[in-house]
Amino acid sequence: MVESPCNKICTLDANHICVGCGRSRAEIGAWSQLSDADKTRVVEEAKKRLKALATGKKAEQAPA
Repeated sequence: MVESPCNKICTLDANHICVGCGRSRAEIGAWSQLSDADKTRVVEEAKKRLKALATGKKAEQAPA
């Protein structure tokens, strides 16, 4: 079972990416229906987005 990366800092930026966990609004909404493989992929992508946010770089756009 893949744990949710939610850290209770639930604020979306202008691109609808959570500044707390790095997931898109769509990923957050779909979380409970995702397979463990998909959850793992989402967590890895979210980490990349958070790193990009922290360094001021443009992150790869999350799926809508």
